Amino acid sequence: MTPKEKNYWLETVEAPQILVRELPESVDVVVIGAGFTGLSAARTLAKRGAKVAVLEAENVGWGASCRNGGMVLTGLKLGAPELIARYGREATKRMYAASLESIDSVEAIVREENIDCNFSRCGHLEVACKPKHFDGFRRGAETIEREFGHKLRIVEKADLPGEIGSPIYHGGMVDGVSAGVNPARYVAGLGSAAARSGAEIHEKTRVLGLERQTQNVGSGWKVTTSRGRLHAGNVLVATSGYTSQVTRSLQKKIVPIGSFIIVTEALPEALAHELSPCNRMIYDSKRYLYYYRLTPDRRMLFGGRAAFFPENRNTVRESAQILREGMIEVYPQLRQTKVEYVWGGTLDFAFDIMPHAGKMDDMYYSVGYAGHGVAMATSLGQKIAEAILTGHDKNPFARIPFPGAPLGLYNGKPWFLPFAGAWYKFLDWVS
Repeated sequence: MTPKEKNYWLETVEAPQILVRELPESVDVVVIGAGFTGLSAARTLAKRGAKVAVLEAENVGWGASCRNGGMVLTGLKLGAPELIARYGREATKRMYAASLESIDSVEAIVREENIDCNFSRCGHLEVACKPKHFDGFRRGAETIEREFGHKLRIVEKADLPGEIGSPIYHGGMVDGVSAGVNPARYVAGLGSAAARSGAEIHEKTRVLGLERQTQNVGSGWKVTTSRGRLHAGNVLVATSGYTSQVTRSLQKKIVPIGSFIIVTEALPEALAHELSPCNRMIYDSKRYLYYYRLTPDRRMLFGGRAAFFPENRNTVRESAQILREGMIEVYPQLRQTKVEYVWGGTLDFAFDIMPHAGKMDDMYYSVGYAGHGVAMATSLGQKIAEAILTGHDKNPFARIPFPGAPLGLYNGKPWFLPFAGAWYKFLDWVS
């Protein structure tokens, strides 16, 4: 059976009904991108009385916001010891606290807006692919508890069957604060919530140009789109892996990377329980990692960096076979199980593998979630909205450096991704 090249999550949700209307002549804030970041910011801004227009080149949630695994994760891509060595204890403490707060932000919105999206505080499990990785788990857990007061549970190899029905790992680490969600339902609900709050959402409205207005014609921005022009007092760029040349300075600091997912047929209840007894969000310790979980209807969702290049028909098809082989390596029990869906999406990494949110070229932005976007994008959208409203940016990621490529050898087109993928595979082999 050939899997459908279609996003499984979209089979479970109706798109929000967005009123088609003319562009306004002028707004307080233009938000570019109707994903988690943009919609969260728009909701916050509109609730505080700002006039907001969200401009989306496709449809609400079209990008990474509905194409991901629905993992609402604590922490950051880098481990606590590395973060402390790079930024110091106090800065790392603020950033780690922000990651924990981000889970609460998602839960609060789901509850306040009554979004039916299968949100569940099921926790996440990170599994060690090598004994050395498990030793790193111990050190990381000790650092996090000592420095940040947050306790993680170390799972010895002998105890792993209580967490995962796979024999290939060398131990694990559980954080019970993390959650799971149906991302398509969540982003659709977030879009409806932003619209109810008063934000105007304009789909199929691609931003073509941004021009800073001189004092002679009024402060703010002239925004040129595929459907006309409007004036905005402020601009928030919330485009992540789909950032374009319209915001050239930001594009040169962000690397779009493909991530791909397969979803199986629905599994028998006993088999699903064997594979994931606690129904965790699971990912492994490799750089070239796999991540996987059960969906609410007991399918196995299995994803990873099967190809570093952003999604297209060829990379999606190639990834389907790569991921199926990876899934069977983890779970031999699924060898005869049919894969029914495959799709890809584009997420964004900064060169330092950190989230970044703040102001650049007089525009606000929030990008660089590196696979932690469901929670962090929601929270940083709120924080950037507060910064626009008050002039005070309390988000800790605005205080860290935002590096570009070494020697300036990057123009926004990721020519080096095949080499990066090979390098990461090599590092996984030798680590």
